[in-house]
Amino acid sequence: MQILLVEDDVALIDALKNALVTEGFAVNCLSRGQHAITSVKTELPDMVILDLGLPDMDGLDVMRSMRATSVDLPILILTARSSLDDKVAGLDLGADDYLVKPFDVDELLARIRVIERRASSFKHSGLTIGGVLLDMVSHEVSVAGKTINMSRREFMLLKSLMENAGRVLTKESLESKLYGWGEEISSNAIEVHIHHLRKKLPDRFIQTIRGVGYIIKRP
Repeated sequence: MQILLVEDDVALIDALKNALVTEGFAVNCLSRGQHAITSVKTELPDMVILDLGLPDMDGLDVMRSMRATSVDLPILILTARSSLDDKVAGLDLGADDYLVKPFDVDELLARIRVIERRASSFKHSGLTIGGVLLDMVSHEVSVAGKTINMSRREFMLLKSLMENAGRVLTKESLESKLYGWGEEISSNAIEVHIHHLRKKLPDRFIQTIRGVGYIIKRP
């Protein structure tokens, strides 16, 4: 899951990014509202965590613009504005959740998981191809009815491939789903994840298109 964190507090950015990456999320960080608006228009993340007190514009205006781009994009407001009027305004304008600073990181992670499950349920609760079932609510994968243990990154990689069954996904596009901007990535990271996935899935379930990328073909 790729999260766009829009926040201008450097110390908070570092702490949140470390916590989210540890949980297996890909995190991209921006400190200005206009940059965040442009980023969302260019490529939708899976979720936005948005501060309201940004240096160049009010976060509510940022959210209005993001909502104009996508009505379904999950947005969690993370702010020091704690009045009831502020909360009502944020939620009425389209925020999926509203968390007031200071906050506990475990609570933030729990709220992200709720939004993640809600978004998955809205799209579809599961994908099934060739005996492989990927359940996006429980975050479990089963092969011929047997549950398979997977890391979050393995799950997200398989999810991207199964959602795009019949299409070749490049290594670069898969990296963008699993890693944040500027995150140090070994040159063979995707190949290693694919190697581990193939051990857990039926033979030739994930196929390599040499020089291009990877594909899961529909039966």
